[in-house]
Amino acid sequence: MTSSNTPSQIVVVGNGMVGHHFVEQLHQALPSAKIIVLSGEPRLAYDRVHLSEYFSGKSAEELAMTTPELYDSWGVEHHCNAYVDNIDKAAKVVTTKSGETYSYDKLVLATGSYPFVPPIPGHDQEHCLVYRTIEDLEGIEASAKESKVGVVVGGGLLGLEAANALKEAGLETHVVEFAPQLMAVQLDEGGGRLLKNKIEDLGVKVHTSKATSEIVAGENCRFRMNFQGDDYLETDMILFSAGIRPSDQLARSFDLEIGERGGIVIDNQCKTSDPDIYAIGECALWQNRIFGLVAPGYTMARAAVSHLIGGDTEFEGADMSTKLKLLGVEVGSIGDSHAKTPGAQSYTYENQPQGIYKKIVVDEQSNTLLGAVLVGDSSEFDTLLQYSLNSIALPEFPETLILPSTEGAAPTLGADALPDSASICSCHNVTKGDIIATIDAGTTDFAGIKSCTKASTGCGGCTALLKNVVDAELEKRGVEVKKDICEHFAYSRQELFHLIKVNKIKTFDDLLAQYGKGLGCDICKPAVGSILASTWNDYILEKDHVSLQDTNDTYLGNMQKDGTYSIVPRMAGGEVKPEGLILIGEIARDYKLYTKVTGGQRIDLFGAKVNQLPEIWEKLIAGGFETGHAYAKALRTVKSCVGSTWCRYGVQDSVGAAIEVENRYKGLRAPHKMKMAVSGCTRECAEAQSKDVGIIATENGWNLYVCGNGGMKPRHADLFATDLDKETLIKYIDRFWMFYIRTADRLQRTATWMDNLEGGLDYLKDVIINDSLGIAEELEAQMQHVVDTYQCEWKTAVEDEKSRKRFRRFVNSELDDNSVVFVEERGQIRPATEAEKLSDINIIDATETSEA
Repeated sequence: MTSSNTPSQIVVVGNGMVGHHFVEQLHQALPSAKIIVLSGEPRLAYDRVHLSEYFSGKSAEELAMTTPELYDSWGVEHHCNAYVDNIDKAAKVVTTKSGETYSYDKLVLATGSYPFVPPIPGHDQEHCLVYRTIEDLEGIEASAKESKVGVVVGGGLLGLEAANALKEAGLETHVVEFAPQLMAVQLDEGGGRLLKNKIEDLGVKVHTSKATSEIVAGENCRFRMNFQGDDYLETDMILFSAGIRPSDQLARSFDLEIGERGGIVIDNQCKTSDPDIYAIGECALWQNRIFGLVAPGYTMARAAVSHLIGGDTEFEGADMSTKLKLLGVEVGSIGDSHAKTPGAQSYTYENQPQGIYKKIVVDEQSNTLLGAVLVGDSSEFDTLLQYSLNSIALPEFPETLILPSTEGAAPTLGADALPDSASICSCHNVTKGDIIATIDAGTTDFAGIKSCTKASTGCGGCTALLKNVVDAELEKRGVEVKKDICEHFAYSRQELFHLIKVNKIKTFDDLLAQYGKGLGCDICKPAVGSILASTWNDYILEKDHVSLQDTNDTYLGNMQKDGTYSIVPRMAGGEVKPEGLILIGEIARDYKLYTKVTGGQRIDLFGAKVNQLPEIWEKLIAGGFETGHAYAKALRTVKSCVGSTWCRYGVQDSVGAAIEVENRYKGLRAPHKMKMAVSGCTRECAEAQSKDVGIIATENGWNLYVCGNGGMKPRHADLFATDLDKETLIKYIDRFWMFYIRTADRLQRTATWMDNLEGGLDYLKDVIINDSLGIAEELEAQMQHVVDTYQCEWKTAVEDEKSRKRFRRFVNSELDDNSVVFVEERGQIRPATEAEKLSDINIIDATETSEA
């Protein structure tokens, strides 16, 4: 709803995550409003939650949450490096340091917070830094190049994130904490102790109960940190991450009410002491509380927007429960984790050999969950959070919620047990009721519900719970949650895979006779053809298989817009001999083909007609080339940098590894095309983290990344395992690819597949690394069968006379196709437009080759 008093011009000071969320929400609610964004930083909003990923290869652009072009399309006026230092409340004008003025009807302060730096003598020297902005990261990166040892002062959430950044930057890393334990706010003593042990096992040294008295010149390093007492620590860099303070200087200077310990005082509508000024995020103080997480800031933003347009949404506090990974260690904290509630009781489970600590805090009657601590395994977090937030009655034996699965263990909390008010997505404040309303409004597919509600589009941690709720609600309405691949098979792709594998079915007709109906269609035929190829690896153009293939697979090349085909010979790892380049050039010249270097380190030849394909393949095969499978839902490429062989930064032979990997997996058919890359160091020149499988060299071996992809919805790959030797690396990749091929839906990329797995990355690690399903040997054996039965499909085609006949343009004639017409552009051919064909201007004769 909107009010007749809706303001026409809103100025937003600050463009962090919360400030951007406010702009986004206001634009959606009131597109006609004039919004002016003034950012004190040199860039627009970016994801501070994942800042440490900057050191594992993520760029500032990839961390960005918006762009100038997006704001322009919304009609949002935006200014960077626009630090506001004056508010004229009477005139309703703000002024920047550079003197620009902006009038407002309503002013929104989203100025966030700044890092607290303890007043330790020597804290203001060069290489004494903070961890807050991208500019801070650039400073850390520059300092790291001149340092070997780094220390983080502060062992809270931000401090451990900062420690991860230093470790990613390659420094010997230490954490110094004043309190006797890490994460003292969120974790109890037992959880803090285990977290310390696990982080130290990862190579980060933790020093608790340490108060730094001064920072002086070191003997072996740049600095020496003297602690109270006789203890000290030498380091080259010091990174302060000892907490935050609200950025309330602007409000303080112009007589807005400030809390006793800082923060701009707000009410439930996020209004300050001036009714025309709002404050949201970490600069705001609500009932003497500062909320240092992004989700409460988002809730404040929505409350402020609601009030501006005459709505009734209020900010009434926020749950500060959190689930995250710190240096790869799973940590969860819910509610009263310290059991401070009168009468509270605790159940604790600790498994020291596996590094797991779990505690739940319940009320005096053991009816209600008050809090929880999870370290080392946070798999129960979602269930425990729902018990806590919705006061759901605990099972008779509450301890079963955290004990390892045994007989009598408590069942997972189902979707039906949740009230409509249950928060499903805390990032975007989406309740079960919101999801139900979306379904009732007519949206019944999972992707559509995510799009409408934004649930699971933040951190993604609620994906599994969201899917459970959606499926349960659809089934209640009598909507069948179908997984059938098509009308001819009442099975999902995964079920068809198992039927084919277990029953040793070798043809589509046999599968149809036993488990299907009708004649098949363009959905099930290619899907089954892919499964058959993945399982048995027979030649795809055999009589029983050829009718299952799409046009590209049928002619072993990618069909182009004018009916010609492209030819992409394999160049494993991007490596090619001069003779190979010369041969490709000669073929392109002789057949008048358009040539282009692809993004996957291949050379693509465009413009070949069907009848020319076999003779071109013969020439390429004679020169040592084979099919690159660019036409198939198969491994397309393994991109590589030059690695340690040539590059002064390389630490491993990335080209050799890429060639080995590509030769192992070439020809592997899958639900979707697959791409891989190998980088010789963390500078990541091969862009491995944008691939389905990415491999990055380290001093100790190889780091493995999985489930990244480009395309319409780009996604960075997730770190899967570190410092692997070659044998283990290949073993994990074998298992990964085969598990994907077994379980993914048709045309489902690896990124979407993993997101839809219940448990996501952690579940995948458990299957691949820990062999939790007991199928590792079977997956490896199946992959080895594919490797052992590889054949170059071009070679098989040209050596088989029956196959060659398929490539005639006319069944009863060897004549060429005169309908293909080219024109010249930039010295090469391209397909002629219809107008150019009619005009006959600049038409190139495509019917002859220089050999003819």
